[in-house]
Amino acid sequence: MESQMTMQSITSAFNQKSLLKGLAKESVRSGTIASIAMIPFGFLFQLLGLRVGHYGKKLLEVFFTNLPELTFRLLMFIEHFVIGWLSAAPLLILLVLSKNRLPAWSVGAIYGVVYYVVLNSLVLPLSFGDRTPWALGFSVVYPSLIIHIVFGISIALTSKRFVCSFSK
Repeated sequence: MESQMTMQSITSAFNQKSLLKGLAKESVRSGTIASIAMIPFGFLFQLLGLRVGHYGKKLLEVFFTNLPELTFRLLMFIEHFVIGWLSAAPLLILLVLSKNRLPAWSVGAIYGVVYYVVLNSLVLPLSFGDRTPWALGFSVVYPSLIIHIVFGISIALTSKRFVCSFSK
């Protein structure tokens, strides 16, 4: 009986480790794809003179000052992907938990909206002492909101294999 419980706890620990390892790998994989999927939208909105990537730059400026322009832009590029990897994990967990209840793309879109509203339109502006995008107008809200929806949907569509394998 005791050896069966020990074996069960070893199996459970292995499954948790396997789940965490799989989650980390999929966060990097699908987070990278989603981070790339966002870029054309960001460039388009910038070409239209709209504000995007505002807080990525501000966050880096907290830690890095007086860097050459090229070095700073390289750090912004790296930061973009690291944030994408970290932001993918909660969505992947939601996708596993909501499998067969809602279409994955809708979970991704909802995640993108909630992520934008909570982090980019409230937490970050308030942390930096800025006015919220809502106070600045729709032209400040919609570019970043669309980009975050693209991020969520991209992860939802590219993580199907992972979601299916960890939600049996």
